[in-house]
Amino acid sequence: MKPDPDLEAYEANWAENYQSLNYGRSLSARVLSSTHKLLEKDFGPDIEFPHVLEVGAGDGAHINSVRHKFSRYTMTDRSTHFLKQLNMFDHKDNAIEIRQEDATHLSFPDDSVDRLIATHVLEHLPEPHNVLREWVRVIRPGGVLSLILPCDPGMFWRFGRLLGPRRNAHNAGIEYDYWMAREHINSIYNLRALLEYYFPKRSETWWPLRVPAPDANLIYAANIVIDRKSQP
Repeated sequence: MKPDPDLEAYEANWAENYQSLNYGRSLSARVLSSTHKLLEKDFGPDIEFPHVLEVGAGDGAHINSVRHKFSRYTMTDRSTHFLKQLNMFDHKDNAIEIRQEDATHLSFPDDSVDRLIATHVLEHLPEPHNVLREWVRVIRPGGVLSLILPCDPGMFWRFGRLLGPRRNAHNAGIEYDYWMAREHINSIYNLRALLEYYFPKRSETWWPLRVPAPDANLIYAANIVIDRKSQP
């Protein structure tokens, strides 16, 4: 049996190439960029969430799509490689804070944030049912949980990988299929089943066909108003 690839080397390489692979000039990059706007369509400039917490913020791509007002925006990530990239935001706006956090065990008190954003995060985390409970714990009643998930392993998603992501990753020295097998541990079918059970009332959008079918779409987005009485 072959030895495992070096995880630290992979994480450093992924972070270094994250912007070009995910938000460059390719078709798949344009698709991924548009999905961040998809999550923000429910919130215009007339809405305010005083404290926003983003978990798994990566290189900070999502904040550029936020339209609503906020007094404090905390971007977090576990990876030290991504934190180096996020630190550039410290100099842009006093309302932006950068912190290292484990998305599965947050250091924030109960009911301390008004909106929690997780884009392309939940598919990576073990025991997603417990992760959702942890995220809901820190959101104030009436606050919002916002999620973007890939429709992996849906048919359209599998086809979409052939349009550039696999080739571009290989060109960057990343064993794409291997790391996707290790990283995308939760399928869209299972994650949506959890969301449907815990949050029967939610605003959700499928993209690009807008029909509730994982096989026919690339992206799933949901905004969920937190109600302690009927949720975990």
